[in-house]
Parts: sequence; C-alpha cells; structure tokens
Amino acid sequence: MSLRLGDIAPNFKAKSTVGEIDLYEYLGDSWGVLFSHPADFTPVCTTELGKTALLNGEFAKRNVKVLALSVDPLDKHKNWISDINETQGCEVAFPIIADEDRTVSNLYDMIHPNASETFTVRSLFIIGPDKKVKLMITYPASTGRNFTEVLRVIDSLQLTANYSVATPADWKEGEDVIVVPAVKTEDIPAKFPKGHKIIKPYLRTTPQPNK
Repeated sequence: MSLRLGDIAPNFKAKSTVGEIDLYEYLGDSWGVLFSHPADFTPVCTTELGKTALLNGEFAKRNVKVLALSVDPLDKHKNWISDINETQGCEVAFPIIADEDRTVSNLYDMIHPNASETFTVRSLFIIGPDKKVKLMITYPASTGRNFTEVLRVIDSLQLTANYSVATPADWKEGEDVIVVPAVKTEDIPAKFPKGHKIIKPYLRTTPQPNK
C-alpha cells in the first residue's frame, strides 16, 4: 500500500555514503527530506544534488536533515559525488543511500512500473519531527525538482504546524497568511494581535505571526 499524507514514515536501515543509517536515528528531532534519483551519473540528478548541497545552510537554518537515495551501489555513489562537487561547485555532505535491493524504494513506493520497472521516479518526502509524512512530490525522471519550492513548502509546514493559519497561493516567508476557518472572526484579535483583514467571511488574512 502506498504512503499517504499523515502516515508514519517507515523506518529503515540502509548503507549510505556516510555509513549505515537508521532513518529515525539520523533525523532525531529534526525535520527530514528524503528524495530519490533514477540513477547515478545522470545529468538532471547531478544538478539536483548539487543544488541541494548549495542550499545546505538553508536546510540547516530550518532544522531539516536531507537524505538522498539511488538504486545504484555505494562505490558508484562515491565516484559520482566527486563529479557533482566538481561540476556544481559544491560539497555534497549529506548521505546518499545505496538502495540496491530496492528495500527503501518499495517501502516508499518510489518505483512506478509504468514509468520504469527498475528505477525510482523523482519522489520527495518531507517528514516531520513526529515522523509523519507531511508532503509528497513526484516528478518524472526527465524533470528536475525546484528546491526553492521545497524550502517554501517547509516554511509553510513549520509555520502552520504552530499557528492556526494556512498559506495562500504563491506565499513566501514574510507575507500575509490566512486565518483558518476554525478561528471565529471575533477571536482573531486575541490570537493575532498584529491585525487582520476580512476579505470575505471565510477569507481572513493576518501578518505572518512569527515575524
């Protein structure tokens, strides 16, 4: 059965470029991003891993640990990292799992047979500190992911986990947010003292509360 939002992310132990990893131990109390790659030494994946490495400080600032995966073996991963570092001007320090037996790929339903019988699609999972799946994005092998969007989603997830708000279309850190319908209009001033706007009875906005 495939994973759904709110499900507990399955734990696993696997070989990686930094040694054997237990997912839950690796994440600890942090948020996590687990994302798969169809194969090593592929052009789109090379740019994706490079971009992720270059954004290392942004992930760390948000208390997010990153973990990549490919079904290729460990020795290929290590050689590939040299290419990534050279071509993308970065240093890949996060683990890349060697999922040769497809154990993790099957746990997370990363192989879509109609796309490829053997390789993972570009699956990405955001896992909360409670080990629940907060977001899933799946791209085809031909399309590189937008990691600025991944960071934007993490900002939204972390904000909405702590406040009774939702984020509107194209929202970015620092912009106004939506007060959730469960909060009565008369209760908004006490919960959101920065002020609010009533656009429609069901659409109320307020400045981002943690700014």
